[in-house]
Amino acid sequence: MGQDGPVSHGPAHLRYASSSAALQENAFIDLIGQNPINAEIWKRMPGLPLPEGMLVSGCLYQSVWNGLLGHDPGRGIRDYDLVYYDNHDLSYQAEDKVIKACAAAFADLGVEVEVRNQARVHLWFEDHFGVPYAPLTSAAQSLERYMSPCNAVGAAPDEKGGLVIHAPFGLGDVFGFTIRPRSDGADISPASYAKKTTRMKKLWPELKVVPLGV
Repeated sequence: MGQDGPVSHGPAHLRYASSSAALQENAFIDLIGQNPINAEIWKRMPGLPLPEGMLVSGCLYQSVWNGLLGHDPGRGIRDYDLVYYDNHDLSYQAEDKVIKACAAAFADLGVEVEVRNQARVHLWFEDHFGVPYAPLTSAAQSLERYMSPCNAVGAAPDEKGGLVIHAPFGLGDVFGFTIRPRSDGADISPASYAKKTTRMKKLWPELKVVPLGV
């Protein structure tokens, strides 16, 4: 069906790889929503102090891969990354207050929900990863700094019970089962990239991994 629908040839898990951007987004929303933990987190987010809050990265694209491969939607997902943006108070104490509120709100889900204020990332990133990190101006902008386009996805609940998708590099690599370094990734830690891609290739051997520097 080419650009207008799922492909009808080739491996079944790649059926959306050549689809239109609109169809990919619809499939993405459907597949990430099949993970009940994602759905429950979105349901509870409006009651928490999370300006610009959204789930990002692994809990989304890995839910897609699992769904397309027929696995349990939560298979291989180590944690659920929940980001927000609040530049009014950049102290650790302010962020920690939000982290604790979210920990209490999600305690019964039985998973780790990692909460981070994207307005503070530049304060600790270089010490942690060894490369500098310029300050961000929004939660969505943080996706532009992720190591790989397939990692750079976010989903936020809207006021109508739906989802707003953020994917600055598109969804082609997610549905193409491809991990490649971001093209302007001078700030990518080689050790972090190798560690992440090795783990993901082991869990999802269908992936194509493009080495850093290629």
